[in-house]
Amino acid sequence: MHAHGQNRETDWLTRAGLRPTRQRVALAEMLVGDGQHRHVTAESLFAEAHKRGDSVSLATVYNTLRAFCEAGLIQEVTVDGSKSYFDTNTHDHPHFFWEDENRLSDAPAEELEITRLPEAPEGAEIASVDVVIRLRRKG
Repeated sequence: MHAHGQNRETDWLTRAGLRPTRQRVALAEMLVGDGQHRHVTAESLFAEAHKRGDSVSLATVYNTLRAFCEAGLIQEVTVDGSKSYFDTNTHDHPHFFWEDENRLSDAPAEELEITRLPEAPEGAEIASVDVVIRLRRKG
């Protein structure tokens, strides 16, 4: 684990009410350590952790990402109903899903216009609207 940004990650976790365990701090550093927004899968974060020499299981990565979501630190974007990506940008915004690369990226929110949504069924309310625009390379 790298010590240079550890206070930032520890503060990020404690402000959200999460105990800054060694594994959480290590994963937080990979997610937000450089200040850039990222889209990761549990598998890609697990591979990155092992490449850095952090000892963490895939189950711990999944559990940690779920805890980060529940604490509001990141958001989950589901593609194909089974593939989950985790986004460090928690503001409402659309995504591009690059089918050829299995990659998620931000789409320009200012270009998206949703003028009307259907009424929620009786006894329900709309919790959120996820927009994933699927792309494939021409040719």
